[in-house]
Amino acid sequence: MRIRIVDAFTDQPFSGNPAGVLLLDSFPDDAWLQKVAAEVNLSETAFAHPLPAGGDADWALRWFTPTTEVDMCGHATLATAHVLHTTGTASGTVRFATRSGILGATAAADGSITMDFPTSSLSPVPVPEGLEKALGAEVVAVHDTAAHIGDLVVELRDEATVRALTPDFGALVGLSSRGIIATAAAENPANGYHFVSRGFFPAVGIDEDPVTGSAHTALAPYWSARFGREDLTGFQGGARTGHVHTRLRGERTLLTGHAVTVIEGDLHA
Repeated sequence: MRIRIVDAFTDQPFSGNPAGVLLLDSFPDDAWLQKVAAEVNLSETAFAHPLPAGGDADWALRWFTPTTEVDMCGHATLATAHVLHTTGTASGTVRFATRSGILGATAAADGSITMDFPTSSLSPVPVPEGLEKALGAEVVAVHDTAAHIGDLVVELRDEATVRALTPDFGALVGLSSRGIIATAAAENPANGYHFVSRGFFPAVGIDEDPVTGSAHTALAPYWSARFGREDLTGFQGGARTGHVHTRLRGERTLLTGHAVTVIEGDLHA
């Protein structure tokens, strides 16, 4: 079986967010999928297999962290679509059947891929006890996201504060069902992005995820309401970084980015 590692939300290798991608004929048992994801040991490994023609979706898609299966993952979906298009396995729009419904991914002539995801709801909540201490920063506002995301969107004072975070990851566990998305408005939009973010997910085995596509289904409506515009660009990451272009379309959010295959080999298992 061919397995690939793809850097997503970047057009440069060794940047963005790496994901494992494995195309299969069908899904083996869950335990095997989890063992492969643990062996790959990236924030997400995507497993996909083709579906019969004529249905609502073209491929079945699942995502696993090293420790658990998740309901939604943007960067591994982008990585999977990139593999399908660059290998000639698919063209145009690919429809994935997932835990979060049908997700579309459309390739453009410039190599970018636009994904069609459900927009997350946002509900203001009190600052959880211990959150500011765990982050090491004063919190401006906290919003809970939809169940299929399971993150807290945490606005901080400014971009410099987000970039300088050195969280206590153990203390973050239990503060949300999946993770904490720390965010702030960009200091200078002339740099090519409107807001910044970093994503921390120790509850699912990932201390920091470099570029979290699914989180942008909540960040897009959050910052679109603030800026009064539907099209925005987010910049995410600490040591590794990437850009996510967002377009709010009511109940759907379009996420656009590039991807680069950096490793391809055989899985012997």
